[in-house]
Amino acid sequence: MEDVERLEAFQAKIDREEKIEPKDWMPAEYRKHLIRQISQHAHSEVIGMQPEGNWITRAPSLRAKVVLLAKIQDEAGHGLYLYCAAETLGISREELLEQLHSGKAKYSSIFNYPTLNWADMGAVGWLVDGAAIVNQVSLQRTSFGPYSRGMVRICKEESFHQRQGYEIMATMAKGTPEQKRMAQEALDRIWWPALGMFGPHDKDSPNTGNAMKWKIKRETNDELRQKFIDKTVQQAEVIGLTVPDPDMKWNEDKGQYDHGEIDWEEFMNVVRGKGPCNAQRLEHHKKAHDEGRWVRDAATAYAKKQQSKKQVA
Repeated sequence: MEDVERLEAFQAKIDREEKIEPKDWMPAEYRKHLIRQISQHAHSEVIGMQPEGNWITRAPSLRAKVVLLAKIQDEAGHGLYLYCAAETLGISREELLEQLHSGKAKYSSIFNYPTLNWADMGAVGWLVDGAAIVNQVSLQRTSFGPYSRGMVRICKEESFHQRQGYEIMATMAKGTPEQKRMAQEALDRIWWPALGMFGPHDKDSPNTGNAMKWKIKRETNDELRQKFIDKTVQQAEVIGLTVPDPDMKWNEDKGQYDHGEIDWEEFMNVVRGKGPCNAQRLEHHKKAHDEGRWVRDAATAYAKKQQSKKQVA
């Protein structure tokens, strides 16, 4: 009876649009869902630095290099905010990373595709960060307080990332025929994986029901994907590029675009670890984590020393 009353009080609080805070009582499944979602989000931010970091030394201008460096630095910060939010749920950073390294925890499938040239940097910023913004603007209203507050700053920085990518694509689309071809090919490569970022169709997603009930998510996968498509197709038209979907057409009655079907078999293969760069991304992260251990150990030792000094004083 006590648990039933707690559940009712918990749901009533969510229905009143009040935030759930770390010290509040919450159902075990709510906590589990948040840890899975927030950790996946954090891992995606950190792993997502890799395909961009590959282009720091090859950016076509000093300005482009500075902007790319700023973007990658932002993403490291986003990962930090999100790991901290997950830790408030009672899981340690070490556990989160062990789950990533063992393959138990996932990250966004989009980061398991290669970035072949500078146009891909534009397409990643425009499409991948654009898809992230659509999802994360909704998450600013998520029911868990630390996650919601973290999203406010993250969304502001993601909007800069999206503009950086769109600027690259617009510049190349207005350049030489070869540059425009590179931009179009980058759009062709990244369009479908970007649509997969929103996850499976709602009918195939086992987590959507509780996520919507608990207001962890405010919009479903399909709703968010449609919102992204409607906005992005028009952006492509402005700069003279074409979305690689022969079924894409405006539906006057619905007031939105009809579109083709994602290759879900490819999507699931990438999620299961069989994408073009899955092994490479994880191996790189493990190597960097091991090589940075001495920094973490030194920081921990210094913090303990400072704490001892305060206790003596």
